[in-house]
Formats: sequence, C-alpha cells, structure tokens
Amino acid sequence: MDDSNLLSIMEKLLLIIESPGKREKITKYCKDLGIDAVVKASVGHIRELGDSGEDSRGFDIHGSKVVSNWEVSKDKKKNLSAIKQEMKGRRVVLATDGDREGESIAWHLTEELKLKNPDRVVYQEITKDAIQKALANPRKLDVDLVGAALGRAHLDKMVGYSGTKRIVWALDIGAKSMGRVQSSALWLLASLELRIRAFKPEDYFTLSATYPEGFKALYRASKAGSQDTEAAVSEEQEAKESESDRITDPKIAAQIVSEAQSKPHKIVKVESQQATLNAPAPFTTSSLQQAAGALLKLAPERTMELAQVLYEQGMITYMRTDSVALSASFCEAALAYLQQTDPTNVPAKTAKHKSKDGAQEAHEAIRPTDCAMIAEKAQSLAEAPFQKLKGNGKAEAIKLYDLIWRRAIATQAAPALIAKTKVLLQSGTTNWEARGQVLTFPGYTKYWNNLSGDSVLPAVKEGQMMTSAKVQADKKRTSPPGRFSEPRLIQEMEKKGIGRPSTYASTVKTLKDRNYVQVEKGKLVVTPTGMELMSFLDAVIPDLVRPKFTAEMESQLDQIASGKLDWQTFLVDFYNQTFAPSLDKAESVIAQLKLQRKATAAK
Repeated sequence: MDDSNLLSIMEKLLLIIESPGKREKITKYCKDLGIDAVVKASVGHIRELGDSGEDSRGFDIHGSKVVSNWEVSKDKKKNLSAIKQEMKGRRVVLATDGDREGESIAWHLTEELKLKNPDRVVYQEITKDAIQKALANPRKLDVDLVGAALGRAHLDKMVGYSGTKRIVWALDIGAKSMGRVQSSALWLLASLELRIRAFKPEDYFTLSATYPEGFKALYRASKAGSQDTEAAVSEEQEAKESESDRITDPKIAAQIVSEAQSKPHKIVKVESQQATLNAPAPFTTSSLQQAAGALLKLAPERTMELAQVLYEQGMITYMRTDSVALSASFCEAALAYLQQTDPTNVPAKTAKHKSKDGAQEAHEAIRPTDCAMIAEKAQSLAEAPFQKLKGNGKAEAIKLYDLIWRRAIATQAAPALIAKTKVLLQSGTTNWEARGQVLTFPGYTKYWNNLSGDSVLPAVKEGQMMTSAKVQADKKRTSPPGRFSEPRLIQEMEKKGIGRPSTYASTVKTLKDRNYVQVEKGKLVVTPTGMELMSFLDAVIPDLVRPKFTAEMESQLDQIASGKLDWQTFLVDFYNQTFAPSLDKAESVIAQLKLQRKATAAK
C-alpha cells in the first residue's frame, strides 16, 4: 500500500505506545509527517495475573483449560481511563514494542479497550523514517507471539508463586523466593561455588629461556609448538600462550633447565604470515551488558536503564535483542560515513556475523540510528531527557552510547591486518617457542580495539645459533575457578539458554535483592542462605532448577511463538507431568525435615 494513501486514511489516530519517554519524539514525527495523532503510553503492562486461585497465582487449571484472572494494575487504572477518553473519533493503532512482551501488551489493550481487529505497527528505532514505514505497514496482532508471552507469564507465576509458598517459605531458612529463571541462575553460581570449595591446588613449573638478542621463548613439549586457534592473537588467546607447557614433576623441570643451560640454542624454524581479523559482531543485549560491565563498570540493570533512555530519545535501536543482524539501511549509512571520514577503512567486503542457535531475531542488533551522531555531538543534547536517571545519568548514557556507536561502526570497517611471527628453537632435545605480533593496519580496531599490544621479535633466521640463554623454571600453583562477575554470569546464562534478553538484568538484580548473592570485589559470591536453598532444591527437585530445564522451557516457548504449540496445552502438560509431582515430592521431604527438627529439639 502506498504511504500517502494509508496516511490519508489515518487522519486521526490514537497511537498507543509503551514508554512515556518515547511520546514526545513520536508525537513530533507524526506532526512532521502531517498526521493528526494523539500519542498515549500504556507505561508497560496494564494488566497482570491477580492473586486469586491456587497459591494466589492468578489462574487455575480445569481439565485441559487454563482459566486466568487478569486484573488492571492499580497504578494503571487512571492511565487506562485517560487512554479511553482519547478513543472517540480516532483510529486506534497499537504501537507497543515488537517483542513478545510488547505483543502481549497490545493484546491486553485490545481486551481491555474492547477493540475489534485493531491495527498493530512495530518499529525498531524511533526515527521519522521508521515511524512512517511502521504506519504504512500495519498488521494484525500476532496471536502466536501473544501465546508465547502468556505461556511465560503463567509458567513463571506457577513456578514462582507455588514454588515459593509451598517450598521456599515452608523450608523456613530465611529464603524469600524461587523462580524458573532466578533459580537456574542461582544454580550456576552455587554449583561453581561448590567446585571452588572442592578445589585442591597443585604445584607446577613453567620454563622460559631469555636471549641477549632481545626476546624470550617458552618451553614446549612438542616440536610443533603451540597451535594457532585464530587468525590473530587476541588478549584471551595471548593469556593462554603467555605460559609454557606445564611440568608437574620438579625433577623433570630441573633436568630440562640443566640441559637447556648446557646445550646451544638453535633456531630451527621461523614462520611469518600476514593475518586478518574481522571485527566482533554488533551488540546483542547480552554482549552489551558484558561490554558495559567490563569497560564502564556498569551493573546490568544500570546498563539497561541507560539504554532505555537512549532508545526513547531515538539514538539507538531497540535494546532487547539476541540478533547480530544489521539493517541494510544502516550498513549503507555506515559505509557512506566511512567513505567520508575514514576512506582507508572502507572494506572490500563487509564481514557477516551469525546469531547464536535459538536466537529469536525479532529485532536487529543494537546500533546507533545516526552514524554521524558521534559521542562528542551527543554531549550537546538537552539534559531534560536524562534527568530521570539517578546520579550522573547523562554522562553515563553518553559513554554507553559511545560504546554502541564504536562497536557498530567497527563491524562495517575493514579487517585489521596483523604481522605474526613464530620462532621455534631447539636445545638438545628441548623445544622452545617465541611469538610476535605487530598490527600493520588498524582497520576496525580504530573504533573497537580488542587486540593486545604489539610484541616485536628481532630479525632472526633459520639455522641461527643464539647467544647463551638464561633458562629458569618458575614454580606456580593452580588456581580454583574464578567466580562470575555480573556480566560473566549473563554470558553463561545466554550460553546455557537461561532466560531471554529482557530477563538477564532483572534476574541478576533479583538474586542480589533476595540476598542470595553479594558482590565482593566485582564478583558474585553466594550467601549462606543462597547455598542452603539451592542445596535443598537441587537435591529434591533438580529438574526444576537446573539449566537444562529452563532451556527446554525456553525452547517450548519458542515453539509457541512459531505456532507449533498451543500455550495452554503446554502449560497443562507441564503442570500435570512435571510441576505438581515435584511439589508433592518437595512437600513430603520438608514434612520429614520438620519432624526430624522437632525430634531433635525434644531431646
């Protein structure tokens, strides 16, 4: 349908969005487009499952049917009345976010406002062009996406409310709640804590040979040396290669040192190559939270709070996504930007990135909406939109924007070129290896530098005999696994299929709020309460708290979203076959524990 035709039909619109922070921008763009539109915000969900029914979870199961008790949230009644007052004489267009939650909000509005086949529009960025295209392409509600959201809401209320009331509170250990995603995330932390506690350190030796020619080589057990696993050496890979192969027997370590000190060292092979390294993928919700945590020291919930404001101001695309795809329009704009400002960094071919398995890809990756809006220009933005952020909100938001801008532009820039050198040496029967890496063309690293510094080796050649080497063996001790930081936990949650982009930050926040974990020196440490709760849950109902369970639930929600599974059938089957038997088992064990406590107290 032609844009002008549709917009002329929609002379008077009531556009219902989610966040009031978007209202001013969208109202302006509608006015610029000549559209008579009143823009109202639902302010998130308008209805929630009430407190009626079994375990106050807001729904009951009767045979094969789920009977839900939806209630308008107390704080949304006044707002809903204001929306209803604007409906007269206007065509209602539901413009909530395009993910499952946004689709369910649109469905709740349809139900509460008694709309018949309302127009539904979606957009991934708040720009004039995006709003115009969205209004030019309305669709009907996606009942499958709604079903996936309803399935999640009922599932989480079932596990959270029934599990909390009948298991967690009954345990009487000071724990406050359990939850489908929350408990799986706690399981990851608690199981890591158990591995840390069970860890037994072992001594080992690393061996090195330092040459007067100006470089150091490391001991290698094999003549071939260590193997390249990437085209270029990143910081992570360099860390793995900064040690020699380990020797656990002190006698063998001493023998190698003795031989290497008494035998001449000869270069047996010099390998040189030009390697290319492409930029990492653009940001998803998870990778943004990880990068913001590592580089800006932001907690996940703070990152999302800042990103929300950036999105509402039309500076970035939607910030809850698991896709690494970028729109063709952005790629074209980024190429034009590079051609104008950095022509030597224009690639012959842009690298393509693949989303992880199971990604919903309802939105593109997180990116700036305007390539020309660099962080320096963003500094001049008005303060007002950022005032709802606590602390130095605008400064933090601009830093986060800069991170997003640099990562997105980097993905469209030329690859970095690395000159790599590997020198293999031999002394008697002992093998040594030295590595060098020099950045010869910065490429994308001009915008996103994820490489270590240069390591220059002197000019040497095969067959060359080295001057006497200083050989030493350093005694070290293995370390226990490191605890997760908040970004690292989110990375592990994503890897295990626990939760979705919209739940990562809130899940970590809940674990802290419940005092199941505490942050110590930037790491998440499980509290005694958290350990005691997870010890019971994992021993009695492991199928409900281990990552495999949560990942399988997410997979079934995906099937609902794609129309392959009915959400009520899914929920009823889960309740009857898995959840109810698990509750019965847990309650039986708790009853026995209480009897034991009573008997102990009576003695």
